[in-house]
Amino acid sequence: IWRFPRIAAANGGGSFLIPWVLFLFLWSIPLIIAEFAIGKQTRLGTVGAFATLLGKRRAWMGGFVGLVATAIMFYYAVVAGWCLRYFSTALTGQLLDVTDHTANWNSFVASGWLPVVFHVMAIAIGAAINRKGVVHGIEKANRIIIPALLVLIVVSAVRAITLPGALGGLEYLFTPDLETIMDYRTWLQALTQNAWDTGAGWGLILTYAVYMKKREDIPLNAALIGLGNNSVSLLAGITIFCTVFAIVPGQGEELIRSAGPANTGLTFIWIPQLFNQMPGGWLFAIFFFLALTLAAISSLISMLELTTRILMDMKMSRDRALSLVFGAALLLGIPSALSIEFFVNQDWVWGMGLMVSGAFIAMAVISFGADRLRQDQINSSGSDIVIGRWYNGLISYAIPAQVIILVSWWFWQVIKGDPEQWWNPFQAESVGTCIFQWSAAIILLLALNRFIVRRTFDQ
Repeated sequence: IWRFPRIAAANGGGSFLIPWVLFLFLWSIPLIIAEFAIGKQTRLGTVGAFATLLGKRRAWMGGFVGLVATAIMFYYAVVAGWCLRYFSTALTGQLLDVTDHTANWNSFVASGWLPVVFHVMAIAIGAAINRKGVVHGIEKANRIIIPALLVLIVVSAVRAITLPGALGGLEYLFTPDLETIMDYRTWLQALTQNAWDTGAGWGLILTYAVYMKKREDIPLNAALIGLGNNSVSLLAGITIFCTVFAIVPGQGEELIRSAGPANTGLTFIWIPQLFNQMPGGWLFAIFFFLALTLAAISSLISMLELTTRILMDMKMSRDRALSLVFGAALLLGIPSALSIEFFVNQDWVWGMGLMVSGAFIAMAVISFGADRLRQDQINSSGSDIVIGRWYNGLISYAIPAQVIILVSWWFWQVIKGDPEQWWNPFQAESVGTCIFQWSAAIILLLALNRFIVRRTFDQ
């Protein structure tokens, strides 16, 4: 909802959809299957799972996977706070009374205390849900959040399609262009988007899989998650493309490409302006920002659970573990709430870290034995969908190759774009800042490896 429409617009609309769907099957679903199988096999969070599959000396790799998702959680709670704030102002009608939405956004993020307040509110809502546990908290909340999100997105998409002039948006979104399809950058952006939006390689699915029933169908669940996620992205794209092309004829494509800092331009600056010009826009604004808030909260609670599960494996009670995670998220998210530049830095570093995280999950499968995991876990318990030997090649060769290509390409883009400062570890988006922060994290995890293993496995 937040990122897909802009990336699709910037990469040719319909031309982008072809590789985007392809990489769903080449990247996202294979990794989701792997995470389900690992979590179900080990019944431990990322640290314990990696120690079990790769040996206790490699527990730090599971720690890195968990740390990446946790670091993302710190600033993601800020994004959830932004969504919460815009939903509250849409609900009261204040949002549509604004005359200059750019100034309104800049004033909000520069106010200091307001983004912090909504960041605290978002993380508090997530922690309150997680505190009730998996069944009575997370599962019960998602039974409300996910259907409500789907209804809101479908209603919004239907309303957008019925606007006069909306056909231009549908044509741009679904009409491929051969020249754009042949551009390698379109394919790399499609792979990047899949790595971001499905949650594959984050360790989130692995964590939820700890609680799976013995006879749960892994391939079916993985397919439903991947296809369901991308369906919501597509509906969000339809909503925004149709609305933009209907309200601003002739400027739709240019407007959708307007990202602003940290992808904020479209969502928090342009979309409210469109609602101002739209009949019944106040209701549409409420629906859109409620859907955005629900989507953010559903993701936030999964990140909270991932870190909480790691600490619970280390013999902490849920209440104590969650209190520590809540306190860390509250405090370490504040810098991103106060500074867009810091937010952009964290988004760059740990967003890129997801690629490494996906590679580590593939390594865990390779170490355990891809064929063994496929037969013992993925195809066990009477699965309706049987995964063939082709999966072994995908997870063992295709995933690592995609990681190398993707990280190399993004690093090269940075080096080419800023040849004098690409190495600077204090630059917001540089190769140097990635290497510096990843190295610091790995050194710390290596130093703590023995302690973490002892707490996780000693009785």
